[in-house]
Amino acid sequence: MKTTPTKKLSIAAVALGVAALLAACAGAGRSGAALPQLAPARPGALLSCTDLAAKAALPGTVYTAVSQVPAGAIAVGSASMQAPAHCLVQGRMNERVSPVDGNTYAIGFEMRLPLAWNGRFFYQANGGLDGVVVPALGGIGGGGPASSALQMGFAVISADAGHAGALGPRFGLDPQARLDYGYNAVAQLTPMAKNLIAKAYGRGPDRSYFGGCSNGGRHAMVAAARSADQYDGILAGDPGYNLPRAAVAQLYGAQQYAKVASANTPAGLPDLQTAFTPAEMRLVADRVLAKCDALDGLADGIVADVKACRTRFHIETDVPTCVGARDGRCLSAPQKSALAHVFDGARNSAGQPIYSSFPFDAGVAGSNWRDWKFVSPPTRDAGAVGFIFTTPPLDKRPGGLPFALGFDMDRDAPLIDAASGLYRESAMAFMAPPAAANLATLRDRGAKMMVYHGTSDPVFSSDDTAAWYERLQTANGGDASAFARYFPVPGMNHCAGGPATDQFDMLSALVAWVEQGQAPQTVIARARGPGSAIVNAEVPADWSPHRTRPLCPYPRVAVYTGGDPESAASFACRTP
Repeated sequence: MKTTPTKKLSIAAVALGVAALLAACAGAGRSGAALPQLAPARPGALLSCTDLAAKAALPGTVYTAVSQVPAGAIAVGSASMQAPAHCLVQGRMNERVSPVDGNTYAIGFEMRLPLAWNGRFFYQANGGLDGVVVPALGGIGGGGPASSALQMGFAVISADAGHAGALGPRFGLDPQARLDYGYNAVAQLTPMAKNLIAKAYGRGPDRSYFGGCSNGGRHAMVAAARSADQYDGILAGDPGYNLPRAAVAQLYGAQQYAKVASANTPAGLPDLQTAFTPAEMRLVADRVLAKCDALDGLADGIVADVKACRTRFHIETDVPTCVGARDGRCLSAPQKSALAHVFDGARNSAGQPIYSSFPFDAGVAGSNWRDWKFVSPPTRDAGAVGFIFTTPPLDKRPGGLPFALGFDMDRDAPLIDAASGLYRESAMAFMAPPAAANLATLRDRGAKMMVYHGTSDPVFSSDDTAAWYERLQTANGGDASAFARYFPVPGMNHCAGGPATDQFDMLSALVAWVEQGQAPQTVIARARGPGSAIVNAEVPADWSPHRTRPLCPYPRVAVYTGGDPESAASFACRTP
C-alpha cells in the first residue's frame, strides 16, 4: 500500500487506516501473517480518445477503429444495456497465417474507456468457444442485472480469444489457436490493455479485475493462477474448471440418454430429447423438493442445502417406477439407471471417474437444463472434443451424434490428457489452471477471489467447484476464506435461469473486499419475475417477483430464522 506524507491526517484517513488494519488482521494467511490490504482505486478522466491509435502503438497490435460513443443503449444479443459516454477502441493482435490449416488468426478485441473513470480495469472473459468480440460492458454476476462494470466506471476489454467464430471448433486444428483459447490470449491482451488505459487517462489502472461465467469462469480461474500478478480481484461464475472433462461427460450423458430414447430422428439416430419428457423431469424436480426443500427450515421451492439433500433424495426409491406405459407420473427402471449414471458422473468401464458428480436439484425441470443435456452433446460438445480437446484431433471421424455415441470412454477419453507432435500441451494443460496452483501469489498480494455456481448447472457441475474449493482450503491450512470464497446459487442453471434468485451483483462485493477489506458474509440475490428488469420465465408463479435470498459462502447455507419468507432478512448463513 502506498502512503504519502502529510502534515495532518484527516478523520477519514485515520478511519480508513484502522479499517485496513482490522481487515488485514482478519485476513491472516495460513502462516498467521496478515495479508496485505490493497489501496482503493482513485477516479480519473479520459484525456485522449481518437488519437489513441498513435499514442498507444505497440508491435503486433493494430487498432482498426477508435471512436467516441455518446451515452445510450448498446445492443447485447436480443437485449440492450445502457452505457455511459465512452471511447471505443477496436483492434487485433498477433495476426498470422497458420501453417497447419492455412487460416488467418488474430486476437480480436475491443475496449470501452468511460469518460468518467473509476480508476479500475475489468477483463470481460466470454463464454463458449469464444470466437466473437462481444460488447465490452462487463458482467457483474448472475443473470444480468441492469448494470455493468462499464456503467460503474471501469475500463473494460472483451476479446475473441484468438480465432474467428466462423471456424467453429475447427480452430482446434491449429496448435497456437488452442493455446490462445486456453490462456495465451489473456496473457497477450492484459499488458496491451493496461498500456492503452495509461495513454487514455495519463496513468495505468489502480486496481484490475477479471470476470466471466461458463468458459469465462474458467478463464477467470486460469487467470487467478497464471496472471495472479496482474489482477487484484477475480470473479468466476459457473466455471468450467475442468472443461475438457465436462465436455467428455456430455458425450457420456448422450450415450446414457440414447439407451432410453423413445423415438429416432429422421436420420434414424436416437432422439435424445425423447429420453425424458419435460413432465418426467418436472416429476424428478418435485420429488427432490418433497425430500429436501424444507431442510433449511422453509418449504419455499429452494433446496439450500444440496449436500444434505444428497443423503435424503434417492432416484431409485423416491421417484415412482413405471409398471406400464410412461405417462409423466413415473420413470422406467432404465430411465432411473440412465439418470443415476449421469448424476454420479462420467466413468470409464473400470468405474474410474472422468468428471464430477452433479447434485439433484429443482432446476432439472428447466429448459436450460434440457438444452445442455439433450441438445448440446451432438452439437457443441462433439465438435469441441473432436477438434480442440483431443490430441491428436479426432477430426476425421463422423461428427454430431455419431461422434458422441461412438466416443469410447476407455480409448478416447485419455486423449484430453495427451500431448504429441505439433500439440505440445494437452487440453487439460492449456485449459485448466496449473494442477499445483494453491493461489499463493494471488493471496500474498492481497488480491481476492469470488466464485459462484448454480447448483442446477447441467454442464459444469457445482460439485466440481465445491471440490476445487475444498482442495484450496486444504492447501491453505484448512481455511482459504481470507482471500477466496465460493457462493453456490440454489436452483440456478448455467449462469442464469432456473427456479432461482439468480440476479445479483458480485462485482461490487468483490471491489469492497479488495479495496476496503470488507469480506463478503453474504451476497443478496433477487428473483427475476414480473416487474423485474429482466424476466426469468422459470421463476415459479407463487414466488414474489421481489423475492430476495442471501447467497452464503460455502459450506454455509441460508437457513430460515422467521419473518417474511420472501425476504433475505429472514434468513441467516449457518454451517450445517
